[in-house]
Amino acid sequence: MNELTHFTAAGAAQMVDVGDKAITHRVAIAEGWIEMHPDTLALIQSGGHKKGDVLGIARIAGIMGAKRTADLIPLCHPLALSKLELDFQIQTQPAAVQCRAQVETHARTGVEMEALTAVQIALLTIYDMCKAVDKGMTMRDIRLLEKRGGRSGEWRYKAS
Repeated sequence: MNELTHFTAAGAAQMVDVGDKAITHRVAIAEGWIEMHPDTLALIQSGGHKKGDVLGIARIAGIMGAKRTADLIPLCHPLALSKLELDFQIQTQPAAVQCRAQVETHARTGVEMEALTAVQIALLTIYDMCKAVDKGMTMRDIRLLEKRGGRSGEWRYKAS
């Protein structure tokens, strides 16, 4: 296992120096789930939620979250994102919504944190919009699925 790069030899926090890295096409894909009561899922699917289009608003929130990742995660580099896709899939057993984000850029560092932030913010938005009817919703399995680009090349999640 490699050393933690966000610490100096003396143990102080630091932003990693990426100045000598090549600018390459970087891609990261992340996913996560929010489980809920079946009636809550039906409300989302029917568009009957009085706050509006839950998944549409969650999509915009996830995009905004990815764009603000460096403001939320202290040692992240601010990145200009070239592409961000956020998709939702409905699952009925158990009642859940899957969120999947693909983020791309041409930069000296990767977009893993932006993809993970997009997923988490989208799921939190679903929770916020639906908490009045279902406080027991559970977010789970938020994870990086894949990353490409840079010195470390490709990486894919392997379930254990």
